[in-house]
Amino acid sequence: MQPLLLEIGSEEIPAGYIVPALEALAQALDAKLENARIAHSKPKVYGTPRRLAVILDEVAEKQESVTTEMVGPPKSVAFDDEGKPKVPAVKFAEKAGVAVEELTFQETEKGVYLCAKIQDEGKETLGILQEMLPEIISHIPFPKSMRWAALPGTFARPVFSILALLGDQVIPFEWNGVTTGRQTRGHYFMAPEAIDIQTPSEYVDALEKAKVIADIPTRRKMVKEGVDAVAKELGGDAIEDEELVDIVANLVEFPAPVGGKFETGFLEVPDKVLITAMREHQKYFAIQDKDGKLMPCFVAVNNTQCKDPQLVATGHERVLRARLSDAKFFWDVDKKQSMEDWVKRLDRVLFQKKLGSVGEKVARVEEMAKFLAAAPEINGDPDKAQKAAHFCKADLVSGLVIEFTKLQGVMGKAYASLAGMDAETASALEEHYLPAYSGGPLPRTKTGDAVAMADKMDSLCGCFAVGLIPSGNRDPYALRRQGIGVIRILQEKGYSLSLSAIVDKGLELVKDKADQDLAETRDKIISFLADRMAHMLAEQGFSKDVIQAAVAISCDDIPYLWKRVAAVEKLKTLPDYEALAQTFKRVANIIKQAAEKGTLSDQEVNPALFEKDCEKDLLEAFTAMEAKVSGLGVDEALLEVAKLRPAVDAFFDDVMVMAEDMKVRENRLALLAGIAGLFGRFADFSRISA
Repeated sequence: MQPLLLEIGSEEIPAGYIVPALEALAQALDAKLENARIAHSKPKVYGTPRRLAVILDEVAEKQESVTTEMVGPPKSVAFDDEGKPKVPAVKFAEKAGVAVEELTFQETEKGVYLCAKIQDEGKETLGILQEMLPEIISHIPFPKSMRWAALPGTFARPVFSILALLGDQVIPFEWNGVTTGRQTRGHYFMAPEAIDIQTPSEYVDALEKAKVIADIPTRRKMVKEGVDAVAKELGGDAIEDEELVDIVANLVEFPAPVGGKFETGFLEVPDKVLITAMREHQKYFAIQDKDGKLMPCFVAVNNTQCKDPQLVATGHERVLRARLSDAKFFWDVDKKQSMEDWVKRLDRVLFQKKLGSVGEKVARVEEMAKFLAAAPEINGDPDKAQKAAHFCKADLVSGLVIEFTKLQGVMGKAYASLAGMDAETASALEEHYLPAYSGGPLPRTKTGDAVAMADKMDSLCGCFAVGLIPSGNRDPYALRRQGIGVIRILQEKGYSLSLSAIVDKGLELVKDKADQDLAETRDKIISFLADRMAHMLAEQGFSKDVIQAAVAISCDDIPYLWKRVAAVEKLKTLPDYEALAQTFKRVANIIKQAAEKGTLSDQEVNPALFEKDCEKDLLEAFTAMEAKVSGLGVDEALLEVAKLRPAVDAFFDDVMVMAEDMKVRENRLALLAGIAGLFGRFADFSRISA
């Protein structure tokens, strides 16, 4: 076993490209070595803005040997009666690369055939890597790739070196005009000299001596600890921002934090505006005092250790002052504007070509928000919901949001508060974008819930109605995320509002824009949301068969769906679950088959047609159980229904359901239909594996 190192040196790669590229590089190398029958350890990745690298501590020096069998022509064709080989035997041996004397015979269903055992001793790993690594480099994925000079290959940025070692040997190959070697380079400013790497084990330490921290977790820790230390020196704490730590860690090769200050006059601007200006444009960390109040300070992370930190801080302060001046200017100008005027300007902002302007969308969202808030299940304030929806997109045309797009909603709330809007309505302007990401926080108010769902359902219904349906990885309007947002609000807030009623309302509001059949579109939307629910339930650890069985019954009442799935999952923990499931499935399958054949009538059960006591006993048990479970919770109700099993089993043991007498048969089917309907309130048990 020998260690393997591949490093691709390039011009500065965007921070967001580095980790995905390294993951893809490691996965591709791991898979190709596996397919090539080369034993190896798990790949470890390293990366900075100027290099992507992968190291495997152990790689076999050659492929594993393998023996395969090749079946040839029938013995009767290949050998004569005296057992001497004929032309087919000779040709087959030549093809297999063995002597005729080494051929064996194999008994098959069709007779005796020739067989050759072929031993592949395997090739040297070094030679295989010469062909494998260039292909892997060529297929590293990036959001955007580029060409340079007149070279055919593409990469995130121009590549200037490739370090490739197997043990102490260079793996010789050329990629896009770059020939491999054993050299890398240290920090661009602090240690730019070439470094010879003799073996992969030297790589990380050699770079660290040259002021490059190649290990991303180590560099990330240095960023976080350094920022926190500088913030303490300035008398505060860095505002927690793990995403910014990740970004900054991949912008530098050697983190060197430095603190700076800005004029207190800028604190007149809302905190989130200042934080966003520092974060988005400059990648600076904001600082707060012990009471959580924003301080006129920041921490910048340089890529170079400097002799005069104050001089560097002054430079950062000068750059930030210009950014904050822009933010304050837009804030001051926006405060003088009318939000109603902004709403009118939305008529000139395009939402989607077929669906019209943002102003038209807002009008639909108003109606939907009012509809949702008025629903008894939500019991909100329809007037507040309509007002919040009316202004929910107004800040999109404000100066600050045009300059800092991530502040949409945040500024809507700020401007609404300045205009004297009540707290719940103003908050809904920000909350209607929630949840903003997977697992993110939900709106805190009923008004926020109504407007958030209204906005998301309008996008869903509108896009589906004009044929803009997500497929594969394409989802330009983030409909999957918006669908999950609606589901989470209904489920986590316990709103048992009919999903189909919401979809119907949404499609009614976009019917003048639709170019698809609305009935089919309705089914597609509900199926799309049902798929999202199934995925969410699976992520929460529920069994796939239970999820499918529960969703098959209905997903119209989302909180109730979650309760049903949990109840059936709990049922599976019972000692006699397998027998119980078999009984339930048997009933469900009999009724399903009868319905498909048209032999299931709507008649009520007639006790006069009973021929056995077990029929009477089952009807009595069913009638009593139906009355009992009506007042129970889902868990308790399903556990009670499970107690019907002995009576059902006795019924199956004593009678033939499909009796020759048609009236008796229909009566027994009617009894089983009642039973199926009772536990069919929870799930389609025919879909559950016992």
